[in-house]
Amino acid sequence: MFQLDPRLAQDCVLVSELPLCKLLLMNDASYPWLILVPRVSNIKEIMELSLGEQDQLWRESRWVSRCLQHTFRPDKLNIAALGNVVSQLHVHHIARYQNDNAWPAPVWGHAKPVAYSASALAKQVRLIQQGMETANDNDHNE
Repeated sequence: MFQLDPRLAQDCVLVSELPLCKLLLMNDASYPWLILVPRVSNIKEIMELSLGEQDQLWRESRWVSRCLQHTFRPDKLNIAALGNVVSQLHVHHIARYQNDNAWPAPVWGHAKPVAYSASALAKQVRLIQQGMETANDNDHNE
């Protein structure tokens, strides 16, 4: 039975349930930061997913990437599956800007997270949900 790692549950909010993954928003207003977590039990590495699940993960990663590109117009997307602290397989998608407070370094360990206010968090979740709908529509039109 799949269970979300407690640290991810503590640090993130649910945006959507995709075909394979939970889509989470990191509660750090410093960056538009989304995380895909495949709903597969006891998986640490992408290679542990079935080939079909790997294909679906990449489709969902493309979907999230297009959402971030369209919605936030970043200078660069950082996409990574590190798992050094949280071993449960999860893939970070972070919109980066040359003027963000960590640029050009990685965001991890740069500064303490700046939590969204309740209203800003709700607004950001709605914005991402709308961006995901647009990205999905665009993906089906290509």
